[in-house]
Amino acid sequence: MEWLALLFFAFTFALLLMGFPVAFTLAGASLIFSLFAVLIGAFDADFLAALPSRIWSLITNGQLLAIPLFVLMGVLLEKSRLAEDLLVTTSKLLAGVRGGLALAVVGVGVLLAASTGIVGATVVAMGLIALPAMLKEGYDPKLSCGLICASGTLGQIIPPSIILILLADILSSAYQQAQLKMGNFSPETLSVGDLFAGALIPGVLLAVMYALFMIWHARKQPPIAVEDLPPKPSWQEIMTSLVPPLLLVVLVLGSIIAGYATATESAAVGAMGALLLGLVRGRLNLASLQASGLESVKVNSMIFAILIGAIFFSLVFRGLGGDDAVRELLESIPGGVVTVMIVVMLFLFILGFFLDFIEITFVVVPIVAPILLMMGVDPVWLGIMIAINLQTSFLTPPFGFALFYLRGVLPPNIPSSDLYKGVIPFIGLQVFMLLLLSLFPALATWLPKVIYG
Repeated sequence: MEWLALLFFAFTFALLLMGFPVAFTLAGASLIFSLFAVLIGAFDADFLAALPSRIWSLITNGQLLAIPLFVLMGVLLEKSRLAEDLLVTTSKLLAGVRGGLALAVVGVGVLLAASTGIVGATVVAMGLIALPAMLKEGYDPKLSCGLICASGTLGQIIPPSIILILLADILSSAYQQAQLKMGNFSPETLSVGDLFAGALIPGVLLAVMYALFMIWHARKQPPIAVEDLPPKPSWQEIMTSLVPPLLLVVLVLGSIIAGYATATESAAVGAMGALLLGLVRGRLNLASLQASGLESVKVNSMIFAILIGAIFFSLVFRGLGGDDAVRELLESIPGGVVTVMIVVMLFLFILGFFLDFIEITFVVVPIVAPILLMMGVDPVWLGIMIAINLQTSFLTPPFGFALFYLRGVLPPNIPSSDLYKGVIPFIGLQVFMLLLLSLFPALATWLPKVIYG
């Protein structure tokens, strides 16, 4: 009855494309199919008895506690208008440099990625502040939109990233299962710190690619007249706008990678640091704190509701023999692990046109990851490959979230077609980064081995 598992996957995927809420779609489709399969004798109802214990394991998972804390940290920094200060100060520092404003956008994207990781806030802030200035300096509107969207999505690959935390949890379980099935009864573990360290070089390299591409494009622009240059920022502006977020990034990310703190502990420090930073700057009051708390609750409720729905989905899919069907399908592909990896990456890339990264992470990755790991794929390399692949889902129409965020603040004279055309070169750069990682896996695996041995 493995065909029933594939039909179940197709049915769930169709409901997701129709726009039904993800968490309820996963749980509802699982319930419908499990009851139907029980009636026809194709599913053992005892599988459902494991659901409460799996949900309890999710709730008591200390590693996932980092997610609400990082979300709170990002929301607090958003409410304190950190993005605005960073962008204005950085653009003043680079004023007069050919392509300087584009470099400021990339630089701020990296800093906000490492301090907030919230794509929507970053894209909207840079769309409101940087886009008018870029258009005034003669930048191509299409490439300007593409750069802002792409820089805003760096928070998905540059740690601390929510997607890396989720991938670490899924891949850790899959990696231990794969090792046990291969006869290793003292399995190695995979931590959030491993993926954070593995993502650093590819994430920074991707940002450098964006910057070099914009510098190459800016060579055609005329130099900015001296009278049009903004004043250089004062030391006070630099110390208040640039130094605090840099210190926060070093404190949070450095403590995780150096092994001084777990991701959860560092996230708690980061959230407290963001709160203190906002209070010291006088940017947070009671109303903004209440709004930050409410927004954090909404985001985290959505994430964990999807997680519970995904647990239900994976339980039913496995009970229907879906994991065996997928394994047999992938193992039957000629060419070995290289071909299988290409097929999986292509499948994830195509899904990114239609599904959100959270949906893909919870629905597809738990199915394909154990198979790839049993074929000898390095778990850190696999995690970073998946993360960069899923990053493209923010830029690929029709459902790219970064496109929707920027569309909401675009001037009316810029059509949506310009926005879609503008992201194409940056999607190409992300695909090129995947190719580089395929050819040189050490880009992802070298730093974790150096740090953690």
